[in-house]
Amino acid sequence: MSGKGAKSGAAKPKAAAAKSGKAAVPVKGQDPHHPSAPKNFRVGNDIQPKRDLSRFVRWPRYVRIQRQKKVLYERLKVPPAVNQFSKAFDRAEAQPLLRLLAKYKPETKKEKAARLAKEAAAKAEGKAVPQGAAPVVIKYGLNHVTTLIEDKKAKLVVIASDVDPIELVVWLPALCRKMGIPYAIVNNKGLLGQFVHQKKAAVLALTAVHSADQVALGKIIESANAKFAANVDARRKWGGGIMGLKTQKRLEKRAKMLEAELAKRANL
Repeated sequence: MSGKGAKSGAAKPKAAAAKSGKAAVPVKGQDPHHPSAPKNFRVGNDIQPKRDLSRFVRWPRYVRIQRQKKVLYERLKVPPAVNQFSKAFDRAEAQPLLRLLAKYKPETKKEKAARLAKEAAAKAEGKAVPQGAAPVVIKYGLNHVTTLIEDKKAKLVVIASDVDPIELVVWLPALCRKMGIPYAIVNNKGLLGQFVHQKKAAVLALTAVHSADQVALGKIIESANAKFAANVDARRKWGGGIMGLKTQKRLEKRAKMLEAELAKRANL
């Protein structure tokens, strides 16, 4: 009995202290004014911290296909007809060409509508509508440009290197060389599309330029011929065959081992 009474007597002061609302004695080493409040990151509690989850994200299918295609083009042996599109004009070489193309943009839909409305208003008033020569502008569209090349009306053909599928334009350089038409390859089909008010353009053609731009066109044709049409080695060079870093290191080790083995045999 005495033992039970002693236990109950010891428990009563603790219960009374809890009921009285007195603060518990702070843990040794803690600041009583700024008690620690550890965060709980379970569901419905504290907000999760920002983490870099990029390695856990699954890329969209079209991105994976683009990357796999790029790797395949590096690994496989690429025939010369396709490999020539990887040797396009760099930025410095393309600047004169792009400046020339910017001068010969065709009219937009709004400009055409305004011109036709103006001509209709003049015709309704009984005034004479001026009939001038057709404006000198860039020609675009794969079928249209092909016809211009076959008729030898094109002065310069500009081909995009990132056309997909590449089979759409892979035959154009050979046709240009056969018909004696200078051609240039540039990197961006979206950039070519801007010159003709389209989202993308696979190929553009210049059929004529103003007399003030004849010298600039001649220089561009000269540089394009030197890089593409007249450069037989570049046109006949196979591409690809570049292995990954691990494979390259393994092949280097194998080559060194073979050299060491041949040196040993030579010394025997």
